[in-house]
Amino acid sequence: MKPTPSVIVSLLLGAWPFASALAALGGDVSSVEADRVSLKGTVRVSPETNFALHEITTADGMQVHEYLSATGKVFAVSWRGRGVPDLRQLLGSYYGQFAQAASAPHYNHHHLSVTTADVVVQSSGHTRSFFGRAWAPSLLPPDFSVDRIN
Repeated sequence: MKPTPSVIVSLLLGAWPFASALAALGGDVSSVEADRVSLKGTVRVSPETNFALHEITTADGMQVHEYLSATGKVFAVSWRGRGVPDLRQLLGSYYGQFAQAASAPHYNHHHLSVTTADVVVQSSGHTRSFFGRAWAPSLLPPDFSVDRIN
């Protein structure tokens, strides 16, 4: 049985139990520890030239990456694991735009790509293997390539 677009959108828009308090786009660094606790994971910080990558890994292998600018703002997030994290929390104030755009008909059963003026969300996967990324173009650091969001 092939999943219908409405099933995929429902999965992506639903609040999955894999994460309940992730840093939202546009949020700040203070939520990273709360995220680690909520996910019962470990966090590793990798400083880069013009941003820092906070990687949270859970015991079941879920990985959530939070990209923070030098000013401490979350400008991008990505995920990989057995499920989709709570996108309402992950996208924060950008969720409404995403949900509205994602509800429009689309025809790819395994990939969802939403682009608005304020947020880009790309999500793919199949049973027990999901991945995705989202970013706010206006928050990207200078000379940052979105190809680095993985």
